[in-house]
Amino acid sequence: MKTTILKLCYAVLLFLGVTLQTNAQDIVGSWEGKLTVQNTEMLLRFNVTSESNGFLSTMDSPSQGATDIPMDETTFIDNTLTIKFNQASIKYVGTLSENKLTGTFYQGGTEFPLLLVKTIKTLPGNTSLPSSDEDLEKLASWNPINYKYSVEDYFKRPKARTFRFSPNGTYLSYREKDENAKNHVYVKNTETNEIKRVIEEKEELIRGYGWANDNRLVYVMDKGGNEDYHLFAVDIDGENQKELTPFEGVKVNILEGLKEDKNHMIISMNKNNPQIFEPYKINIVTGTIVQLYTNEDVANPVNDYEFDKDGKLRGFSKLRNGVNVDLYYTLDGENYELKKELSWKDNFSISSFNYATEYPHDAYVISNLESDKAQIYLYDLKEDKVIEKLFSNENYDASGLSLSRKRGYEMDYFSYEGEKSNIIPVSDYYKKLHKKIKGKFPNYNYSIADVTDDESKYLIFIQSDKLYGTYYAYYALTNEFKLLYNLMPDLIENDMAEMRPITFKSRDGITIHGYITLPKEALKGNKVPVIVNPHGGPQGIRDSWGFNPEAQLFASRGYATLQVNFRISGGYGRQFLESGFKQIGRKAMDDVEDGLKYVVDQGWVDKDNAAIYGASHGGYAVLRGLTKTPNLYACGVDYVGVSNIFTFFDSFPEYWKPYTEIVKEIWYDSDIPEEKAIMTEVSPVFHIDKINKPLFVVQGANDPRVNIDESDQIVEGLRAKGFEVPYMVKYDEGHGFGKEENRIALYKSMMGFYAKHLKQNLKSSIKN
Repeated sequence: MKTTILKLCYAVLLFLGVTLQTNAQDIVGSWEGKLTVQNTEMLLRFNVTSESNGFLSTMDSPSQGATDIPMDETTFIDNTLTIKFNQASIKYVGTLSENKLTGTFYQGGTEFPLLLVKTIKTLPGNTSLPSSDEDLEKLASWNPINYKYSVEDYFKRPKARTFRFSPNGTYLSYREKDENAKNHVYVKNTETNEIKRVIEEKEELIRGYGWANDNRLVYVMDKGGNEDYHLFAVDIDGENQKELTPFEGVKVNILEGLKEDKNHMIISMNKNNPQIFEPYKINIVTGTIVQLYTNEDVANPVNDYEFDKDGKLRGFSKLRNGVNVDLYYTLDGENYELKKELSWKDNFSISSFNYATEYPHDAYVISNLESDKAQIYLYDLKEDKVIEKLFSNENYDASGLSLSRKRGYEMDYFSYEGEKSNIIPVSDYYKKLHKKIKGKFPNYNYSIADVTDDESKYLIFIQSDKLYGTYYAYYALTNEFKLLYNLMPDLIENDMAEMRPITFKSRDGITIHGYITLPKEALKGNKVPVIVNPHGGPQGIRDSWGFNPEAQLFASRGYATLQVNFRISGGYGRQFLESGFKQIGRKAMDDVEDGLKYVVDQGWVDKDNAAIYGASHGGYAVLRGLTKTPNLYACGVDYVGVSNIFTFFDSFPEYWKPYTEIVKEIWYDSDIPEEKAIMTEVSPVFHIDKINKPLFVVQGANDPRVNIDESDQIVEGLRAKGFEVPYMVKYDEGHGFGKEENRIALYKSMMGFYAKHLKQNLKSSIKN
């Protein structure tokens, strides 16, 4: 009788889809295997946990830096595990036998055998190193002052942002934040005011979105900050949502929007080889893709494609021997001829073809082949000659131009960046528009965030060093400006600090530019603490004038912020850029130090109260500064920074590897003995003994650019010597924190760190 009852209970449990506890415990855990796709192996891991009414699971793709991706459905019935991830069209079905799952992985209509073995899940990096949440909260509590503006005021996402008109102007799209800090995409009918949420942000961040045509939007997401972007599309009513590129381990770039072909876009993907990108035409409704060019010479890959407005491949640039660039161009649309043999250091960039003429081979080109500063030319690609020089500036590189599609591709303006952004009107139409905007908003930067196809509606974004940003709609037919949205109305302009352009001479006589953001106490003649903030990159990147939340937060606490556009920064011409090659950690750091000396000499800052903080290359500069000049800084904050140039090179993502020789020309080449010695000299990890000032290290675990090992090395090395190092690691982030809660936690801990290690007059900051 007892046996019969047990059998009956077991049958009931099976009917309800519930397994006995022994089987449930067998399936709980981490299951790992290698998926083979086109001769490339990719590690996958499913992590299964039990709950009262069934199972939950997450997926990891360690090679892509993605962890804990929540699955939509997990069942374990009759010894068979089924896991589904609907958003990516993924399903796994496997049968349990001992500690193995033998099954099939399904994605996007294809299927692959996948054997999973039970394993112990590991997170990226050395998980014993990060500081506890309690320790970081304790660090954040070091500054008990009640300020007028909180960290959240500067680093929360605006309630609404990223406004865009549909091409015909009927709809206005924007992102709006909910109570859980998720930023969904909404569409508003400008005629009926009806609002519809069309894209819901879930665990993964929406990294960008835009209009593909009047009825459909596209957006991109990665996983945990790994930067392997996938492309999605959705109708304006929220229906027909589709992942267009459901390929694991593949990164998508959008090359052309194709206004003349509203259902297609041109994208590039490293689908066939993770190191190189090839172009595809993709249908944004069906997801059908057609490869447009095959990159057959993997050793000398194509690294840039030139498509025209109709989606025709007109030319491409091909990397040769890792450092040279060959420009190919077609006259007949089929045969591509070599037109130019260039160095990677040469700038010859086709900004747009000239559609205002019937001659098909004219193009607008930005180039430094005939000058130190990049200039804008009208160029004949067939004859390979300059037709006319259109714009140049003697001190700065030309950066861009704008054409009007509505007015037959008339040239509207040129642009360049000096101390501030500059727009040079060309057409009569744009001269009038520019005058109206500047007259309405003097002393502000403006940019055209969007314009409808008929040019009847403009979205104008207004910003300054003290204004976070405001959107205005301009209605051309009525000559009317209408305030659309103030991104941060709680940050009052008069309370914000001035960002002042500066210019000084380096110790070897080079003119260096930069910015100093001064708190109000400094303007009264008092010397204040300063945070030296070298930028990332470093090559071709520069700091710019405008609202900087970091600098404003620092100023509100009484700190000045120094930003130096050291040699190797972009925008100042070829000679200045190249003067920083092979000087990272050396003369580039000298420029930063000379900038600090300059602002000290001006009487603005206290030389004994200087911190150094930066991200990426800026994080490297922090570590290098603390080892190169250990007595110059009172403390440092390293955010996703390089500590060891050798391991940094070894950890490049696959799609960086074709550019290794170029990186060696910018940084250093370990195959050259003299440069290998320099790499050791300027890699901070080899000089830990020189660090004698407090250091705070911050890292995203899934960072594909600066691997977590770079931060682990410096933390582990310092702690081995008894040096206390607070270490913040976020396991759902990559190269910089994208999630609001993580950003706020970072800056709270950072401000506590400064309060602990920088002497200051607390009365100098803005308080209630």
